[in-house]
Parts: sequence; structure tokens; C-alpha cells
Amino acid sequence: MSAQVAVVVGNPKPASRTLAAATYVARELTGVEPTLTVDLATLGAAILDWADPSIASLVASVGAADLVVVASPTYKGTYTGLLKLFLDRFAGGTGLRGLAVPMLLGAAPHHALAAELTLRPVLTEIGATVPGRGLFVIDKQHDDPAAYTDWLAATRPAVAAFLQTRSSGQEAT
Repeated sequence: MSAQVAVVVGNPKPASRTLAAATYVARELTGVEPTLTVDLATLGAAILDWADPSIASLVASVGAADLVVVASPTYKGTYTGLLKLFLDRFAGGTGLRGLAVPMLLGAAPHHALAAELTLRPVLTEIGATVPGRGLFVIDKQHDDPAAYTDWLAATRPAVAAFLQTRSSGQEAT
């Protein structure tokens, strides 16, 4: 069984730096391209329609993924309302069943704890396991591999162990 890897990006601008950074992180953690990319900016008004079957399908697919990189630009010290609209679709405690990486891009280091303080608690509340600390990247460094090196070194072993356990059919502890 190959890992199901999803990227969810809450930047209101489609094809953003946030999307590029999140895709990079997913690829670096797993060695493969994500199997699902959800660029929320491309969904339009459908994200507001709780009866929309295409959004329900995306929620189900993201929820079933083994690893989800959930990324947003930092906005007012937290993640965007667009990402909040999507995450509200997940049932508390059971919506995400794999690992989730909270990731924020921001203009200044004084928001470095925002991924830990604002996004991580929401991801755990909706069922995800977070394998390490949240990732914060200065947006001007989004395309510099050095901006991710230390975080990847600390997080990659936990992700690999979880995915290996999952692929062998065992329950992760």
C-alpha cells in the first residue's frame, strides 16, 4: 500500500507560494508527489455550500489521507478564514485519521508560534496526529530548501515510522 498524501492550502490566491511550499514539504517528507492537492482558492463559492458533493468528496479524501500538509499564509496572527471554512467540514475527533502537518508562511518571525498555537489545536481536535512541532516559514524564504532543513530532519523520522506502520497494516501508537 502506498501512502495517500494530501496538501490543503488556504491561501486566497491560487497557485500561491504557500502551495509551492506545502507541496515541497509533502514531497520531502515522503519522497513522492502528493496524491491529492486542494488549492482552496480554486473552489469558489462551492466551499460555502454545505450540500456541495464535490466539497464533500474532497473532505472525505483529505480525511482518509495518511499524511496531510495543511498550509496557510499567516493572517492576523493565525490562518485564513478560507482554511477555516474547509476545516469546519470535518467532524470533531474523527474527521482526519492520519498525520497532519500544520504549516504557516509569514512575513516576520514574530509569528513563528502561530502554527503551534492556532492551527495545531484545530487539527488535533478534528482527529489528526501531529508528528512534531508546527512549521513556520518566512514567506520570502519559501523556495529556499535551507528554510526547511532543521524541521525536516526532526519531523521526517516520525512521519516515516507512522507511514511504515500504516502500510504494514498495524495500528500506530
